[in-house]
Amino acid sequence: MRRLRWRACALWALALVLPLAAAAAEDDFLDPEKAFAFSARVLDARTIEARWTIADGYFMYREKVSFAADNGVTLGAPELPRGKIKFDTNFNKDVETHRDELVVRIPVATGGGAFTLTAHSQGCADRGLCYPPQAQTAQLVLVASSAAVPPAAQTDEGRIEAALKSGSLAAVMPLFLLLGLLLAFTPCVLPMVPILSSIIVGQSAQDAPMSKARGLSLAAAYSLGMAIVYTAMGVAAGLAGEGLAAALQTPAVLAAFAAALVLLALSMFGFYELQLPASLQAKLAGISNNQRSGSYAGVFVMGAVSALIVGPCVAAPLAGALLYISQTKDVVVGGAALFSMAAGMSVPLLLVGVSAGSLLPRAGAWMEGVKKFFGALLIAVAIWMVSPVIPAWAHMLAWAALFIVSAAYLSAFDPLPAGASGWRRLWKGVGALLAIAGTVQIVGVATGGRDVLQPLQQLAARPGAATAVAVGDAKSRWLKVASVAELDAAIAANRGRVAMLDFYADWCVSCIEMERFTFHEQRVAQRLGRMLLIQADVTKNTPADKELLKRFRLFGPPGIIFFDPQGREVEGGRVIGFQNADAFLATIERAMEAATTAAAASTTLAVR
Repeated sequence: MRRLRWRACALWALALVLPLAAAAAEDDFLDPEKAFAFSARVLDARTIEARWTIADGYFMYREKVSFAADNGVTLGAPELPRGKIKFDTNFNKDVETHRDELVVRIPVATGGGAFTLTAHSQGCADRGLCYPPQAQTAQLVLVASSAAVPPAAQTDEGRIEAALKSGSLAAVMPLFLLLGLLLAFTPCVLPMVPILSSIIVGQSAQDAPMSKARGLSLAAAYSLGMAIVYTAMGVAAGLAGEGLAAALQTPAVLAAFAAALVLLALSMFGFYELQLPASLQAKLAGISNNQRSGSYAGVFVMGAVSALIVGPCVAAPLAGALLYISQTKDVVVGGAALFSMAAGMSVPLLLVGVSAGSLLPRAGAWMEGVKKFFGALLIAVAIWMVSPVIPAWAHMLAWAALFIVSAAYLSAFDPLPAGASGWRRLWKGVGALLAIAGTVQIVGVATGGRDVLQPLQQLAARPGAATAVAVGDAKSRWLKVASVAELDAAIAANRGRVAMLDFYADWCVSCIEMERFTFHEQRVAQRLGRMLLIQADVTKNTPADKELLKRFRLFGPPGIIFFDPQGREVEGGRVIGFQNADAFLATIERAMEAATTAAAASTTLAVR
């Protein structure tokens, strides 16, 4: 009887508690404004960006998103990123959903001035609650569309974006193959040539005379390793929404790879032989039809590591592919683009391999000289690689040591024997020049010089001193920002000038090129003197650095963005990668013209 009473009491208590628990569970659901926080901003005269920040445990339906505007503003088709496919029991079908964040770009067809953007959407909670369709608004102001610069599709970035959005591999792959071929001749890729050449030379010295087929196959293995890792890292960076290069450009990683290159170089100078244990060599030889102990695997790994460490800087094609993957999650088209670009960058490497049979000398004294030459090139690549993370004086002394030791190998300090050949005299002269270059670097360090290309600049006469002051003044003109808040404050405080934001990092080769060869060119410096110059140093890749890059949908430096006097980004004025002085001057002129036109249109609207 007591048991029955206890059960009856328990059931009665549950009957009271369950409705209260259900009501409490309903109260746990967020208001739609908090579950799907909406904001919007004007990017330029023709583009609006809408953004939803979606709370954990909630999602939005892609097909339920739409936009409308009043006051004569006509919108184009919104650029919605791809969502994640899931079967939805509410609609009894597969639907695309978005979590965490949804960013939509909306083109403006016509109109301008103040208007209200209305965003329609619908979302649900994972626990089963579905919200009714929502209408959220934002008050925006557009410059009249007549102030816009030529459409983005007419720029390089626009053409890349259009090809990717077409989704056609037949259009994407040839374009990125060509773009990769153009990138192959940049300082970000060229260091791979001596690395591969040194490997082929080493194989030629150890094996039978190098044939064209053998050289091509080694180059193909190296290139394939580079392309696969480059594609995988690019896809990962796109999906993660941020660049991964900075994580690999730390002093420890660069020093480790540079040390590996130096060890390989010393073996080419004959200090020791790099070989696997005899038992492992025998096993690998049997597996690979008696080829030299796993050489293809070793070359493949070297290509993969080169892609990580010596890989190309961020350029327009790479930025476009990463942005496409980030927005659409389409790894097939994005990955195909990256692999095609890596294949294009590999063309010079394949040419090095296929020419090995005809260009490399046979075994003998000449071959030993070629090995030492490529050993010196490997050390040069190692010095170049660690230069961003070592002091300037150490950088100069490293080059001095390489020059002087190379001079010693060329017999610059040995007397010529009687009847020496013309070739021997020529190489002794080259050695003497290298010895002088090394001495100049040492003198430069001893007298306070800190520039490898101008080691004696501090000893120059008045004109040189004036130049040095001018360079220092140019650096002091930059306003440094380290966060989004600092950048917004700097742009808000700007009055009447076009602003230029430069993303920089010590490990970014193209950034250093832009600073040394472009910004300091006299004509460019004069034009920059009329602007507000802002620089974001993202060398350390801190969370604030990542937030700054993400703000402008960049995956790493270099990146240059122009703003008009009202603080709006100038459309079509982005610079991704290196530009020489002439090309950058043309970019500045376009940005200034667009900013002036936009300012005039804004004034006209204000008068009306």
